[in-house]
Amino acid sequence: MAGVNVCIKCSMFIFNFVFWLCGAIILSVAISIRAGKIGQEILTPGDANLRPFIAVNMLIFVGAVIMILSFLGCCGAMKENQFMMILFFIGLLMILLLQVAAGILATTSKFKTEQALNKTLLINTRFLSSTNENERVFQNAFSELQEKLKCCGLVNGASDWGSNFQHYYKTCECPSESDSSCTKYSGKTIYKQSCFALFSHMFSKHLFIVIALAFGLAAIEVLGLIFSIVLYCQMRKK
Repeated sequence: MAGVNVCIKCSMFIFNFVFWLCGAIILSVAISIRAGKIGQEILTPGDANLRPFIAVNMLIFVGAVIMILSFLGCCGAMKENQFMMILFFIGLLMILLLQVAAGILATTSKFKTEQALNKTLLINTRFLSSTNENERVFQNAFSELQEKLKCCGLVNGASDWGSNFQHYYKTCECPSESDSSCTKYSGKTIYKQSCFALFSHMFSKHLFIVIALAFGLAAIEVLGLIFSIVLYCQMRKK
């Protein structure tokens, strides 16, 4: 029986160490996205009701909670503290339930999110072609973004800039006319792809990885629940 207890405790410690690493990775990635500018210029100015960083803020919270829970799990397993193990089990169960609820919410609100996004893109496209001085800040920020991403315009390409194209075309310029990603517009060789199309492609490309990580994390959490309840039962028998 003692050998079984040691095995369970070691398994619990290894699990929590891996779980802590997962939390640290989630936290660091979420903070780097939150601190970055990519996507912020595309979404933020148009619609105050659409907050693109809500999901990122949630990831920061989840990452921090996972790190705290894994610490509780390690201490509870090594010190055989029943109270810590109960806290670990409840906290882990709540995170798992929140993940399921977030997945259901994301699926059911997909249509509304797409509507809000389309509305925001339409408004921000108008900002690019506007000659109003108040929109210069957004135009300059977007100009820097398209130079960084090697794209041009927001939705429809260079035509989104309207009469402002001659002022901002340099950040759209393509190095070679023979490149398949380039095209001619108003006598200038520019990038063919719009920034939103590029952004969508990048998102779709990494979506599978995100889903796989979410399922992997859920599987780890279920294992954690099983380990914690088995270890707790062993403690109660002593």
